[in-house]
Amino acid sequence: MSVRPALAAVLGGAALLTLATAPAHASSPALAAGSARIAVPVHAVPVHAAPGESVTVDTVGRLAADGTVTLTGTYRCTGNTGPVFVTSALSQRDPRVRHGIGGTVARCDGTTHTWSNSGQVSGETLTPGTAHVQATVMELRPVGLVPLPVFHATADQDVTLVQG
Repeated sequence: MSVRPALAAVLGGAALLTLATAPAHASSPALAAGSARIAVPVHAVPVHAAPGESVTVDTVGRLAADGTVTLTGTYRCTGNTGPVFVTSALSQRDPRVRHGIGGTVARCDGTTHTWSNSGQVSGETLTPGTAHVQATVMELRPVGLVPLPVFHATADQDVTLVQG
């Protein structure tokens, strides 16, 4: 098996485990065919962080003319044994629909770093104005044959999308 299909299988399995272990108050996740949209309540993942770890979201996001969104912030994490990523999701009109906006490889060395994620959404046209962002520092920790997601920190932040 080549590296790409193996990595896709591992990441897909981790995503399914994440969805399967969602809090009991979360609505049933609905994946639109061919889309990265997931319908869950905004409060499905509580804001938390392990001691000494954090993630922030800057209050201004950029919206380019081609629809590319750029979100930024800071993170701090420690104690990883697997690869770590800063992920972000954005909702604008319907808080139950979140759009994944990129992902950044994180370095968990106990110091504060900046992150920047960019991406385009499908199925919705974003406009300048208020939006909601959730950022997560997530590790794929090796456990046996399958890496399992471990969440180091999450943050919810209302942002203003500006053209530019």
